[in-house]
Amino acid sequence: MGDVVRLPARSRRVEPLWRECVGEVVREERLDRGERITDVAGRAGVAPQYLSEIERGRKDPSSEVLGAVAGALELTVTEIARRAAGRLERGPICLAA
Repeated sequence: MGDVVRLPARSRRVEPLWRECVGEVVREERLDRGERITDVAGRAGVAPQYLSEIERGRKDPSSEVLGAVAGALELTVTEIARRAAGRLERGPICLAA
């Protein structure tokens, strides 16, 4: 048998996960307000560790938890969803120079 010829891999756009976009929105809003995770988590009634996982896109919060976090940030779930959807439409962004 001869040598194996490998074809170049197709370049395909990888869409971010919904939970990652939601987490980015939550973290951005919290930081814009100058608040700590513990402050927002306390008002939302969730553990700070859980809120941190949401912000990092590692956990997909239930609608109840998302509602509580949105309320703690004085936002609606609809506003968070709208902002997250906008991130999906833009696609991935490379911040490295």
